[in-house]
Amino acid sequence: MGAGDRVVGRTQWCDYPPAALTIPSVGDGMPPNVEAVAARHPDLVVLYNAGPNVTAAQQLERIGIRTVLLDMNRLEDLGPAARTLGRLTGLEQRAESLAAAMDSLRLQPLPPPTASIAFVVWDNPPIIIGHGSYLDQLAAAAGARNVFSDVTAPSAQVSLESIVARNPQWIAVLSDSGTVPAFAKRREWRAVRAVREGHFLLLQGSLFGHPGPRSGEAIRRFRAMLVRNDEGAQHAAHQVLHK
Repeated sequence: MGAGDRVVGRTQWCDYPPAALTIPSVGDGMPPNVEAVAARHPDLVVLYNAGPNVTAAQQLERIGIRTVLLDMNRLEDLGPAARTLGRLTGLEQRAESLAAAMDSLRLQPLPPPTASIAFVVWDNPPIIIGHGSYLDQLAAAAGARNVFSDVTAPSAQVSLESIVARNPQWIAVLSDSGTVPAFAKRREWRAVRAVREGHFLLLQGSLFGHPGPRSGEAIRRFRAMLVRNDEGAQHAAHQVLHK
């Protein structure tokens, strides 16, 4: 929106655009360190709308700092969040342009799925991503079918046996390091065919885990990854047949 010169503090997770890294960090964002935030003397504090942050917002308001809580859980939240920030910063026209671009992402027709995936966010006990999540939306827009899309919650604990039974072609994990998760080497997880075959989609957390203006890029990157991996699998199958 062009208001970067007004930003006086960020959380440790606010790493884009690169210029954001030059702004002093106030630490974690859930819940934030209220004293560290106040020390930056902001006119406005923007918080993710979640339980611990509601309390922090009340504390900041009590000391006279205007605070707004924004829902940023799904694609349909992005446009309204941009419009709210535009109104609060006096940049309504720029915000509307940004909001319209983000609104268009959820209005595009979904492509037919070309691969099945399971998002695994924790391994012991297994926690997966369900239908009520941003990551599920990214997958659908990229042409992937979440095998746990019948789970209405954003995330849920499931049994390892249920992952085996649903037999996803790929296991998707958020990984800024780009390394296969440690659970891939554990014997019990080898019961999952995708794990045995090394079929992992390693999604950069700072891109895929941060709903916002780069959501379109995340969808395009996701789609390219699926196409590349599908072509690789077809090539491997051709090599086996040829032998």
